Amino acid sequence: MSNERTVDRPREASSDESRGGSRTAVSQNSSRTEDATTESVDADIDACPECGGSVTATDTDERVCTDCGLVVEDQRIDAGPEWRAFDAAERDKRSRVGAPMTEMLHDKGLSTTIGFDKTDAYGNALGGRKRRQLKRLRTWNRRSKTENAHDRNLRHALGEIDRMASALGLPEPIRETASVIYRRALDEDLLRGRSIEGMAAASLYAASRLDGVARSIDEIATVSRVDDLEIKRAYRYIDRELGLETPPAHPNEYLGRFASELDCEEATERLARDLAETAVEAAVHSGKSPVGIAASALYAASRLRNEGLTQAAISETANVSEVTIRNRYREVLEVAEISPSE
Repeated sequence: MSNERTVDRPREASSDESRGGSRTAVSQNSSRTEDATTESVDADIDACPECGGSVTATDTDERVCTDCGLVVEDQRIDAGPEWRAFDAAERDKRSRVGAPMTEMLHDKGLSTTIGFDKTDAYGNALGGRKRRQLKRLRTWNRRSKTENAHDRNLRHALGEIDRMASALGLPEPIRETASVIYRRALDEDLLRGRSIEGMAAASLYAASRLDGVARSIDEIATVSRVDDLEIKRAYRYIDRELGLETPPAHPNEYLGRFASELDCEEATERLARDLAETAVEAAVHSGKSPVGIAASALYAASRLRNEGLTQAAISETANVSEVTIRNRYREVLEVAEISPSE
């Protein structure tokens, strides 16, 4: 009997060990299952939990399923300031940072500015001695910004670009692009022997071509301090040396502005765009000014729809001659297989 007991006890112990081992194995398996579940959740973070569709972010920082419309996440981390402002003055007062960097300023907007206030931080009036000191500091601060010829050149050129862009109604991104082009030309020493105004006008023309908001050289010459011949020479030089690879201007880039200034009907503008597109596909614009193609297409569309736009009005708006409009008018109708009498 004693032998049987000694034999049974080890068997019980082994069974307990096997139970403990099974519990350990179960706990390890459960932990592995949880890790796998976490990994699968992380992997499927872009999948909808309801239908499995794709989840995309909206403008309001919400994550929404594109299939069933379930809002998966609606409260994201706000990277904005911790304060609120209800007008521009309150926002400027509470803001602890300055204006963003910009290529339109010669120092990129990182310089120090000394204001013209006559009061201190507590609102107390400044004495005469302190005001004279601040005036001297402003003078030396202004001189330190343009201490060399490079900075003076850049400051004058960027001012010209901003002035011409404002007169032509060009948006701020084009001014930024023109400023970058001029900076590259200045850094590569391309301005030697050329005027600042001509290179600035050429940079603005190149930027308008690159950004798809076309302005003709004649239009830029009207607001520039140099003639169109100098702008053309400077533009060809910048385009070749900097490798800008500006695409050819499409006549439809000018049509919208011409139609708006002439106040023509929308159907006439659509027909003019179709005629200009047909002329481009037939390579009629090759070697010719896109402005002339746009003006002739608009004149042809007005004749076809009996709107009554005259060659003189279109010529004045597009700044091309009436002879050019008549010549391109016949070519545009010819490739469109439309008789001028129709």
